[in-house]
Amino acid sequence: MAKLRVGVVSPEREIWSGEADMVIAKTIDGEIGIMPKHAPVLGVLVEGGVLTVKRGGGESDLIAAVHGGFLSVADDEVSILAEMAELGSEVDVAAAKDALQRAQASIEANQEDADAAVAAKRARARLRAAGEEVG
Repeated sequence: MAKLRVGVVSPEREIWSGEADMVIAKTIDGEIGIMPKHAPVLGVLVEGGVLTVKRGGGESDLIAAVHGGFLSVADDEVSILAEMAELGSEVDVAAAKDALQRAQASIEANQEDADAAVAAKRARARLRAAGEEVG
């Protein structure tokens, strides 16, 4: 079966690269699933999204919190160029829960706090990537 070549990078580092059966990402146009032989596409990733890389072959899925950036697909190669990204296995769950609580408190105090709204989206994505239930 054909595989995708996938690379996930942020300005700080290469997050992950390897082969996969499918990539699922959330773009500003909605969630997109990429499989081998997919048509070329360029998408803008949402702030606070979760990226799932289905590796197949008995390997567990790779899940990452992705905060903005771009997704590019061409010739069975998927490039995720994220403004910020973190593998679910690297998330400090306690710190992410604390960040979410602080952001929610700030939003409650000031409904128009755009920075707190972004912080809340990022914290929720980090928690989902780590496999935590988010309300």
